Amino acid sequence: MDLSNLQPAEGSKHSDNFRRGRGHGSGNGKTAGKGHKGQKARSGAPRLGFEGGQMPLYRRIPKRGFTNRNTKVIVGINVHELEKFDNGAVVTVETLLESGVVKNPRDGVKILGNGELTKKLTVKVDAFSEGAKTKIEALGGTCEVI
Repeated sequence: MDLSNLQPAEGSKHSDNFRRGRGHGSGNGKTAGKGHKGQKARSGAPRLGFEGGQMPLYRRIPKRGFTNRNTKVIVGINVHELEKFDNGAVVTVETLLESGVVKNPRDGVKILGNGELTKKLTVKVDAFSEGAKTKIEALGGTCEVI
């Protein structure tokens, strides 16, 4: 058993495309699945999240800060991750994806200076930290910002 094999228990899922309130023979006649009387049986039942006049949960919970919709998510990769590549190789976002160093480049890739590098590489990504730039260029490599 793993996540790709999971499915709902037999009989637990119901289709929602049947006609309600079309007589006893249909299996869903008379009250049309709404039970007997009560507020939820009537038309104009309260909206989702209504708690009978009590302050609803979505208003009781404190709200803090705000989310900037112009934020960019940059993926950081340390210099030691570039050891996977051959000496003299050209490292781009595409080659990082192929080698499995980056799974999802999001809005950009930045090379960070943690770790050691022993190979001369030409690196073409969105951004570099100062430490990473000095380590790459100290070995004769080049850093190009796309």
